[in-house]
Amino acid sequence: MADKTLDTLFHDTLRDIYYAERKILKSLPKMARAARSPDLKAAFEKHKDQTEGQIERLQQVFDIIGKAARGKTCDAIEGILAEGEEIMDEYKDSPALDAGLLAAAQAVEHYEITRYGTLKRWATVLGMKDAAALLDETLQEESRTDEDLTGIADAAVNAEAMATDKPV
Repeated sequence: MADKTLDTLFHDTLRDIYYAERKILKSLPKMARAARSPDLKAAFEKHKDQTEGQIERLQQVFDIIGKAARGKTCDAIEGILAEGEEIMDEYKDSPALDAGLLAAAQAVEHYEITRYGTLKRWATVLGMKDAAALLDETLQEESRTDEDLTGIADAAVNAEAMATDKPV
């Protein structure tokens, strides 16, 4: 059995986030279609474009370490995205839908922030300066996205979620 080293853990975690990003890329258009708020729709569409770039950066990191860009099932992202699906089903046509979508999106962002922060640190420790820079670029994007989502929530979505649906 091969030794399990930080290099091995780095590669495994890279495969995990690669899988996660590809799953997120597939879910963002559905979240954008479900959103009621034009600002939230736009945020999901913007993040879809960013996620494509993040996947490209991950592929560059795989190249740096001399490994094929291949994901491995990420149970954490599967669960987080399943919760988002549940919110879309249970709160469809509800004033709280967008607040739920925002919460689900921020759960995704927080997961990504932890993964990229860890990978960046490990890349630095392992002497992979170029990989660390690529991972930091994505980490900064994910942090900005999280802040943008909070701004959308504070600007209107949370207040709108408190409204009651009135029968027509």
